[in-house]
Amino acid sequence: MLWELFATFLMIGFVSVGGGYSMVPVIEHEAIARGWMNAAEFSDMMAVAGASPGPIATNCAIMVGFHVYGWPGAVISAIGMTLPSLALVVAAGLLYARLQRHPLADSAFYGLRPVVAALIFYAAYRLLAAGDAPFALDWKTGSFLAIFAGSFIALVRYKAHPLVVIAVSGLVGVAVYA
Repeated sequence: MLWELFATFLMIGFVSVGGGYSMVPVIEHEAIARGWMNAAEFSDMMAVAGASPGPIATNCAIMVGFHVYGWPGAVISAIGMTLPSLALVVAAGLLYARLQRHPLADSAFYGLRPVVAALIFYAAYRLLAAGDAPFALDWKTGSFLAIFAGSFIALVRYKAHPLVVIAVSGLVGVAVYA
């Protein structure tokens, strides 16, 4: 089981681009397909991982690993998730230093931006629509979208500190959903 955790997160770390939020759908797919957790458990875990300090993909890997195999699973999953990033960042840094002004490098990075944005929006959609119930527009979805909109406006227009937005959103969630 430890080898399967390590190999899975090593593969996710190597093939995923765009940062933590774009890796979340891949982690979710693997965790559910392998029977490590169901969609509702993953959604709950995502909420905790997103609110925890550190990179969300690594937090997810640690939480999935812990769920599956306790502390050894958490450690192995974290190593599997972070090892590719370390190796690729060192290699990419060396390569980028050599090709920094090449037009093909600029074009490749520009071409990756919409994919990364799409993966991030997909992760947000999956978090919104998570659970066993079909997606429906009810008061919970409406309040979710209101909290999202308020948070987005606070961050973009008023340049609010993300920690303040997280804290206020958590308090609003307690007030609305408790």
